[in-house]
Amino acid sequence: MTGLRVLAVDDVPPALDELVHLLTDSPEVGEVRAAGDPLSALKMLQADHFDAVFLDISMPGLDGLELASLLAKLSSPPVIVFVTAHDGHAVTAYGIGAVDYLLKPVRAERLAAALGKVLKMVGDEPGKPTVDAMAALPVEIGGRTRYVRRSDVRFVEAHGDYVRLHTKSGVHLVRMPISRLEEYWEGTGFSRVHRGFLVAIGAVLELRSDSAGGLLAHTDVGDVPVSRRHARDLRDRLLQAAQRGELDRS
Repeated sequence: MTGLRVLAVDDVPPALDELVHLLTDSPEVGEVRAAGDPLSALKMLQADHFDAVFLDISMPGLDGLELASLLAKLSSPPVIVFVTAHDGHAVTAYGIGAVDYLLKPVRAERLAAALGKVLKMVGDEPGKPTVDAMAALPVEIGGRTRYVRRSDVRFVEAHGDYVRLHTKSGVHLVRMPISRLEEYWEGTGFSRVHRGFLVAIGAVLELRSDSAGGLLAHTDVGDVPVSRRHARDLRDRLLQAAQRGELDRS
């Protein structure tokens, strides 16, 4: 399974359910498990490996700050993100080593930013391979979830807070700003060629001119507009890819 393994901890069931729902809907996350109290969470973390823990602070018995201090002593501690209704513990939380501090109700863009920090931390751990959480993205189709592989995507089109993934099998809608996806997919063969488009370099069959003299990157699933400011960089990257034999000519 690709993606982060995350444990959500909160003693208030509706809050825990909401957090689990938000994490499950995040493309960066591969698996979410839940704990309704700190002691249950500690047992789960001692028995299994998690990349990150999203942790409430105000809980009975053992609060989130105390639990985080215990987790720091594990041989392979998870990345800590606090999720709380109170902003008065931020200094202490960061002092313990938390990478982020989210205030309830959690907004989707703040959660995405926190998960981005978690991905960087997981990838920076010595001897541990980087979690490639963006190798596949979940898409909802008629109440079902399927996964679109990055290697199948020819180009990406911005659509407000969503992106359209253009593949041979069709166009798939994913809730993620194109700027966020660009951060994750830079260095994986995708290039920003327009304010609203990313293209897979290996999928470009040729460059064409449109009727107005603009530049288009032609793929087997459609043409992608290329802005003037990105044209030179695209040409350079296509030349380098051709020299390495990486362009798709199937």
